[in-house]
Amino acid sequence: MSTTVQPTPKTTMMQAMVYAAPGKIALRDCPKPVIQAPGDAIVRVTHTTICGTDLHILKGDVATAKPGRILGHEGVGVIDSVGAAVTAFKPGDPVLISCVSACGTCEFCRKQMYSHCTTGGWILGNSIDGCQAEYVRAPHADMSLYHIPKGSDEEALVMLSDILPTGLECGTLNGKVQPGSTVAIVGAGPIGLAALLTAQFYSPGKIIMIDLDDNRLAIAKKFGATDTINSSDGKALAAVMKLTGDAGVDTAIEAVGIPATFELCQELIAAGGVIANIGVHGKPASLHLETLWDRNIAITTRLVDTATIPMLFKTVAAKKIDPALLITHHFTLAEGEKAYETFGNAAKTKALKVIITASST
Repeated sequence: MSTTVQPTPKTTMMQAMVYAAPGKIALRDCPKPVIQAPGDAIVRVTHTTICGTDLHILKGDVATAKPGRILGHEGVGVIDSVGAAVTAFKPGDPVLISCVSACGTCEFCRKQMYSHCTTGGWILGNSIDGCQAEYVRAPHADMSLYHIPKGSDEEALVMLSDILPTGLECGTLNGKVQPGSTVAIVGAGPIGLAALLTAQFYSPGKIIMIDLDDNRLAIAKKFGATDTINSSDGKALAAVMKLTGDAGVDTAIEAVGIPATFELCQELIAAGGVIANIGVHGKPASLHLETLWDRNIAITTRLVDTATIPMLFKTVAAKKIDPALLITHHFTLAEGEKAYETFGNAAKTKALKVIITASST
């Protein structure tokens, strides 16, 4: 009696950018993700990008992201397949992927604190595989994906996955920017520029951008900064006080993530002001209560919740903001290592946000 031996099915593979070891990123062949829970969707990624947080992971600042992880938490794509519980999306739908996954029902989600979702939050490219790949598994798809309107510039919409809601929520809203107020943004990198763009929704009187890089300060001026200060000479505080009549600023937004910039914000803040931290901090920073205890200030911290993505879709459609302004370089996924090199050496390459095309539409 003969026995027919069935061939062992081959694992479907894809290419992805992997955190290989501290300080090292690598393009690797990885298994294509599969549905693991009824609320999952598998998205074929068309465009993704690199975030400053990815660089923090490579430096070892994010303990939950281990070597071997596919990086990335921003992107747009097309639904490939959905779990049995997904009702809002079907295969073939073009979608925006939120950097934060939200179940929608836990205690934190009911407060719109999606970043603290008990089964989600910032997990993509952190504790589960992320978007810098040909495919990504999106948990809690109904709450964590967004339909892309027809005719949209999908590359530009990648900026709505993280950077623009982060600048708006963690900087502008947490910083309580108001009409006529004075704002200082310390750090003119992509996230600082996103805060600059969204702060203008609220008509502040002054937006002062502070950085070490003259090129980025020139871009900030084009984006709407009223004043720019190169802080390389150590005289940023004096320059801000001159601009504000020695009062300081009503809102100081920290957009770098190092002790020196957080401490500068403490020096810049006016009585009754707000320090809004955006930066990802890997080292302790001093809190100078000896000078701040009587100043009536507030200090806010936050991980983006992406609750403002629907509003940002509307502002983009109304041409009140142009996310494409933040994009400076384009790469294919096969050029992913070069994309990281370019983004990580922004002072030399003049990179803001890079777009990585993972697959064709």
